[in-house]
Amino acid sequence: MNSFELIGRGPHKVMLLHGWFGTARGWGPFVDSLDQDAYSWCCMDYRGYGASKSRSGDYSMAEISADALELADALGWDKFSLLGHSMGGMAIQRVLADAPARVRKLVALTPVPASGVPFDEAGWAFFSAAAGSADTRRAILDLTTGNRLTKVWLDGMLRSSLETSNPEAFAGYLTAWAKTDFAEEIQGNTVPILIICGATDPALTADFMQQTYMQWYPNAQLEVMPNSGHYPMFETPVALATRVQAFLGAD
Repeated sequence: MNSFELIGRGPHKVMLLHGWFGTARGWGPFVDSLDQDAYSWCCMDYRGYGASKSRSGDYSMAEISADALELADALGWDKFSLLGHSMGGMAIQRVLADAPARVRKLVALTPVPASGVPFDEAGWAFFSAAAGSADTRRAILDLTTGNRLTKVWLDGMLRSSLETSNPEAFAGYLTAWAKTDFAEEIQGNTVPILIICGATDPALTADFMQQTYMQWYPNAQLEVMPNSGHYPMFETPVALATRVQAFLGAD
């Protein structure tokens, strides 16, 4: 079973699925503002990441979903909500497609849509180089946060990514989140979903969310997080935790 970190002991269960540069322990200051009495928060590592770095797989969305459902079973979670960041935003929709009756609510944080991300040739070459290039990984971190954050943070995120991800898995997940398309499977699903994008994220913008998520989910809410790029859990952690919990706790 994939490694995980469990925070809290509350009755509302929430599975957290991280992004391409993340891990189960890579949610930053965001977790410090989570209510541990009302919620139980389970942060899972993907295969090839974090404490599951040595666990091999095919590094697909279907595999992440199957591993998340296996973990939920092991925890005794029959029904739960999910929060996914970036490629984790796609992964939580795969869980919804695979087990719709078990999902209470979704929070998609600066998320990749279920249709993937269209890259031109230059963009694909740039992102593909990241598996073997520290400089490229750092450039992606800088680009997706609007070229505005301290080099100390960028260097720390880069170091964490290099130390906690298997290069083969890192490359495999790029193909998974960019080129997988299961949008037809989730269109029209009435699950409540909150989509949060960052005001300075240049790619996963509010307009892109309007063209994808907001067309697919009848019970969707879209919010733009001010003063944040692709990583609100680091950039605006308290505001993010406040908004997420207000959504999850609402009737």
